[in-house]
Amino acid sequence: MGVSLSAFLYNRAYTSPPPSSSVFPLLAVPTSARLAVTLKTSALAPGDGRSHWSSVHHSPHFLLSACKQEVARSPVERSSDGVRAEIGVKSGLHVWEVLWNPNHRGSHAVLGISRQNCPLQASGYNVLVGGDSWSWGWELKTNQPRSSTSSHTKMAQTPLVIPERILLVLDADAGTVGFIVDGSFLGVAFKDLPPGVELFPAVSSVRGGARIRLRYLNGATCDPPALMALCGLSIQHHLGQQRQYQLHKLPLPPHLQHYLLSS
Repeated sequence: MGVSLSAFLYNRAYTSPPPSSSVFPLLAVPTSARLAVTLKTSALAPGDGRSHWSSVHHSPHFLLSACKQEVARSPVERSSDGVRAEIGVKSGLHVWEVLWNPNHRGSHAVLGISRQNCPLQASGYNVLVGGDSWSWGWELKTNQPRSSTSSHTKMAQTPLVIPERILLVLDADAGTVGFIVDGSFLGVAFKDLPPGVELFPAVSSVRGGARIRLRYLNGATCDPPALMALCGLSIQHHLGQQRQYQLHKLPLPPHLQHYLLSS
């Protein structure tokens, strides 16, 4: 398994801080056209089944909300607890939104991807997601990638504070996992995930009162993006954020102009 996330966080985060309040744009790497189009596509309704935590596959110390989109960890000492999503995927590119308050993470707060075999409860304080050969995770407090093949990576003395909203990106076709923070794709964190097996978003925590919300945003098949979508991305990229309101002035076919304005 290859891991690049920690290298970015250690080597680049404190060299020359950007003028904005967020350091993550400094760490961003280019996205594929497939991912860029997926991120531009309108999010699915929150009620989609892929937004649900599993009512079966979770530690008894995790309590599900009525809508199954949020879990809350009970204040139990000396226990590590995990939960995975209700619906997994075997193919395609998929993006989930995870909301997890930084003040309610504590140590060993991990977000990632798991197979069905990943343990979801253990005694003591441990990393569950990424702690075995069936899962891959990002430990949010230390910025450390976690998997059975991860080598120890030198970490910055002051790890970055990961904000509440994180996007989890799984490309099951390519066998890769990545993360998006503050709109910045941080690159491939894990690669060589097994092909053709069911993979699930998963979290593990030791913090009493931690509340974690899941939402499936969108996905794409292995087919290339539509030409119109690629044209729209190119036009919007060259216009820049400040000139998006001038789209209606462009000499474009009406159908393409309507597509750009609606997206």
